[in-house]
Amino acid sequence: MMTVRRPLAKRALASRKAIALLPLAVGPAMSATGFLFGDSPVPIARLIADAAQLETRLSNPPAWLIELGAAFEPVEIDEGVHEFEWSGEYDPSLLWRVLSEALGAEAALISDHGFDLPDLFISDMDSTMIGQECIDELADYAGIKPQIAAITERAMQGELDFEEALRERVKLLAGLDEGAIQLCLNERISPMPGARELVQTLKEHDCQTVLVTGGFHHFADPVARQLGFEHVVGNRLDVAGGKLSGGLVGPIVDSSVKRATLKSELAKLGEGAVSLATGDGANDIPMLEAAHYGFAYKAKPKAKQAANAWIDSGDLTSVLRLLGIPEEDWVRG
Repeated sequence: MMTVRRPLAKRALASRKAIALLPLAVGPAMSATGFLFGDSPVPIARLIADAAQLETRLSNPPAWLIELGAAFEPVEIDEGVHEFEWSGEYDPSLLWRVLSEALGAEAALISDHGFDLPDLFISDMDSTMIGQECIDELADYAGIKPQIAAITERAMQGELDFEEALRERVKLLAGLDEGAIQLCLNERISPMPGARELVQTLKEHDCQTVLVTGGFHHFADPVARQLGFEHVVGNRLDVAGGKLSGGLVGPIVDSSVKRATLKSELAKLGEGAVSLATGDGANDIPMLEAAHYGFAYKAKPKAKQAANAWIDSGDLTSVLRLLGIPEEDWVRG
């Protein structure tokens, strides 16, 4: 059981509202902050869903859920955010099905060690912190976006080796004027909704922040400055004579580097430090699996299956809501 090192929220927990639609099973007690008691951790799930729709769904549960004999009682801990203890046998795929199919969750987080604020936040960039794939948008300035984007999609689905796919796409950009990068940044690249609020709020709560990307420093450095990330790990495009050479400089940042970065940064923070990661593609899976809280944000199926948290709709502030940080404590702008 993880110990509490600082409070998660400043709201009055006594105002929680229970939706008592399925009987609450007799079992290990749950504390007001969601921490677990006893020798065997029991998963606790948090989900974001409309309360009225949730009540309707649980009033008319699907046959498979009835046959399962599950017993749980969602409790509204904040507006639209619900929590329940899973009393049945823990099968991650089954609990995901309960959350997504039976309860219609827009976003969810499962934990078997309670909910604590992270000390480290590490995130992918493309299609996670920003709404675009930088290499696809840059390829449009070379007139080959469809060709590049098709390779990107297959790599994100986990169908291609990441490094081979990256080198193949970069090679196709050979001869493109370096100035296209700044044009692309100015005209095409924009933060994902809620990204700056997420980063700045976590920093306000003493969390270290790292942007780690299989993309390029030419894009990641300005994005990090815009959002507030303190450190950046990424690949470097080779430029010669003001044009892209079609090559890369230095070692490749791939899935193993993302995971290693999380591990090394977490180790610097000492024993008991908690990590949070966000990502959307196959290249993020080892990082998501290694994090205490691994959020798959509008992710590819393989990435979502590997995570213990996901967001299918809504913006990145859903992470803050599921962690229990009240909206009045968010850093805006």
